[in-house]
This record gives sequence, structure tokens and C-alpha cells, in this order.
Amino acid sequence: MIRHALFAWLALAVPSVAQDCAPVTHRDRVFTVCTADLATQKVTLHLNGPDGQPLGSFEALERAVEAPIVFAMNGGMYHQDRRPVGLYVEDGVQTAGMVTQAGPGNFGMLPNGIFCVRADRADVFETRAFAADPVACDAATQSGPMLVIDGALHPRFLPESPSAKIRNGVGASDDGGTVYFVISDGPVTFYEMGTLFRDVLGVRNALFLDGSISRLHVPAAGRHDPGRTMGPMIAVTER
Repeated sequence: MIRHALFAWLALAVPSVAQDCAPVTHRDRVFTVCTADLATQKVTLHLNGPDGQPLGSFEALERAVEAPIVFAMNGGMYHQDRRPVGLYVEDGVQTAGMVTQAGPGNFGMLPNGIFCVRADRADVFETRAFAADPVACDAATQSGPMLVIDGALHPRFLPESPSAKIRNGVGASDDGGTVYFVISDGPVTFYEMGTLFRDVLGVRNALFLDGSISRLHVPAAGRHDPGRTMGPMIAVTER
């Protein structure tokens, strides 16, 4: 009930963009929550342009996507040459493999996860569970750590952690029909972002996408975050 009342208020407060993106304050931190309804909108992943080179920017993404973009954001971690770090699927074609072992950095802080989009739904899966029982994704990106796993926060998140950065992440409703894309408007901890997904949005599985490079593009709201050249990007368009 709290969640529904919150978004009802936002729809009145910011009618021009509330259907897509709206501010949410949680634990004295401000986040922007962008909501995709898969009944009327499409979620796609994009890395390279027609020339085979990484798009890298929202401007290039706008030129590459035929339908008008409702909103877009960076879509997962990448190497220096923009190649995805883990599993990457675009238009049903896998171009990078899954990584299941622990490793350095946020990506390797297991459990990590996979954001998977299919024709009628989207889900966040814990990576090793996905590897044991994979599904065919039209689009997929792997990142880490998981923020929420089956309703529980990642076990390594600390309420008093001093590590605060701009961060973005993704989660989906239980029925897979609604996808929440979240970016913090200032530095936040993993704990703060994880509890936003779990306690405010009611998401049982959510995935961290990236940190300091996080950016959001909302043309109708005039928002176009500046920053470094990106690797994978997520675009939401009307069907």
C-alpha cells in the first residue's frame, strides 16, 4: 500500500514525467526511479553501432534506435575496450559468456546476477541459479553484486558502510511485467540502494549495474547526464 500511494503522489506531483521517471527519497537519499511497463514498452540492450564499434553515448544510441527513446541508462560493467565483463545478449545473440566464479571488484562479489528480458517479461536471476537452469533471453546483461536475492539483501551489505557512490540498478516485479530502473541522484551505499528496491519498490530480486559511470537519459524531461563513454546501454521505447 505504501508503494502504490507513493507513486500515486508522484503522478500528481510531476505529471509530465511520472509515468516514466520520478524522484523518490529513501533514507534521506534521493533516487530517480524509472518504470517500464512491458505491456506497452520494450526494453532493449545496445552495445555496437552498424560499423561494429561501441556506441558509447546516448547521442549515438538515439541515432541507432528506430523508436523514440522514453529513457535510457548504462547497462552493465565493461572492459576498457567497452566489451561486457560477463554475459551479454542483444537481439537474441550472445556475444559474451557468463562468469560464475568469484573475482575482484563489485562484479566478482558473489552472488552477482543477470538481467534477462524475454518477449513477455523481464527478470533478475542470481548467476549460478541461472547457469543451472538457463532460459533464452532476447536481451541479457550480467553484473554484480546482486542487491536483493529472494527478498534478502546481499549478505555483505552493511548499514553503516562508508562506501557511497553514484549507483544504478534494476529489478522487476514478481510477474515480470514491470521493470524498475533506479539511479541515485547523489552518492549512496549498496545498503541504501538495496533497501530501496526491497522495502519501497517491493522487488524480490535486484541487480547493481554500475557505480561512478552511472548515467540516465530522459528526453521528455530534458535530462541527459554527462560522463564517460559507456559500454552496454539499456533503452526503453514504446511498443
